[in-house]
Amino acid sequence: MHVGKGKTIAQSLGDRLGYGKNPNKTEAGKLISAYECDPETADEEFLLSKSRYSLITGRAQENDVIAYQVRQSFRPGEVTPEEANRIGYEFAKRFTKGQHAFIVCTHTDKNHIHNHVYWNSTRLDCTGKFRDFHRSAKAVRELSDLICIEHRLSVIENPQRHGMSYNQWLGGKKKPSHREELRLLIDEALAKKPHSMDALLEMLNTSGYEVKRGKNITLMKAGQKNIRLNSLGEGYTEKELLAVIVGAAIHTPRANRRLTAPKSARLITELEEKLNGRHTQWDSVQILKQMAQSVLYVQRHDIESYDELAEKSAAAAAKVSELSETIKTAEKRLAEIAILKTHIINYSKTRDVYVGYRKAGYSKKYLAEHEDDIIIHKAAKNAFDELGLKKLPTVKSLNDEYAKLLAQKKSAYSEYAEAKKGMRDLLIHKANIAYILGLEEQEKDKIPVREHEEK
Repeated sequence: MHVGKGKTIAQSLGDRLGYGKNPNKTEAGKLISAYECDPETADEEFLLSKSRYSLITGRAQENDVIAYQVRQSFRPGEVTPEEANRIGYEFAKRFTKGQHAFIVCTHTDKNHIHNHVYWNSTRLDCTGKFRDFHRSAKAVRELSDLICIEHRLSVIENPQRHGMSYNQWLGGKKKPSHREELRLLIDEALAKKPHSMDALLEMLNTSGYEVKRGKNITLMKAGQKNIRLNSLGEGYTEKELLAVIVGAAIHTPRANRRLTAPKSARLITELEEKLNGRHTQWDSVQILKQMAQSVLYVQRHDIESYDELAEKSAAAAAKVSELSETIKTAEKRLAEIAILKTHIINYSKTRDVYVGYRKAGYSKKYLAEHEDDIIIHKAAKNAFDELGLKKLPTVKSLNDEYAKLLAQKKSAYSEYAEAKKGMRDLLIHKANIAYILGLEEQEKDKIPVREHEEK
């Protein structure tokens, strides 16, 4: 939330929070909860913290974010207003890690109960601010879904990166946004099979958009803000559109993607039934949260069955094993090269001494005078014989091979670390799902436990 045009920070906070606290929507204020602030004076307290922040840090910023809001909605008939408010409070506390004051306003004026969660951008200690981060919307959604699953509530099974606007979601008849309008024009243009990106852009130009090329393709139209092509979301980036044009990919209009039923629906339904039948057996909050994370994992990755999850786990384990062997092979060869280089250098340095020893008829006196060099030379020659080398490689060629192998090992190790983490996650979720489905009857203390990471 930013300061409204022509308004002060106090007025903007008062207007926004006032909407959330509307007594006609919150059962006369009964459905409002707060953390580290009084709901009645939350806007004034938020404002005071910003004054203290400026005094403590000496920082001031134009067009700064004054607060954040999340709207959290529930399926009709599935939750009581009081429970919805508790869930909103839990979400806000976990997402802000208890570092920001917030209020949760639960509205019951619509068919669906929903929360308006507001938190102060300024931290409680007034020394810093909440900073939005890359893909924060995804983090918000996943934490909200996780908490809902923990409370045995349904979640959207096939969420998209960008959903409908709130007004559209509520059933309003607002015109599509400029971005949505542009996506629709791109859908229509791709249906005409343009032979190149230039041809596609020419179609958009005919529809009223001026095209500006640079590091990014920007589309401009009178009366609206410029729109970068790569900001239109999944399926509409320049790379993805090029893939469609050359026939390497199929374009699915965004509207159609929303209507696609997820494959995981059947498994999710089965898991929900099992959870409802068994969750009373679990007296550990940690176990319940762990199970919720596994159900959410299945849903997010569109896993259709337990067998598919088992296959993914096996494939992940095989990949980890393959990378491990690659790393071990590289390490073995790197060690061989290091030793071989040492022998080649030693052989070269002691060659003249050994030739003199041979010319001296292997004299004991000569051996006594040059014993160390002769031993080193023989050791190098024995090493070459064991390796079956008829022609010695150059030190330069070994250095080149060493550098390439080292780069391969570093790359494989990075991939290995990521693959190993993915494998562990899969194995944990596989064990949890098996437990939920009753495929592996095991004691609660045998369930793989991973510390719950709150976002």
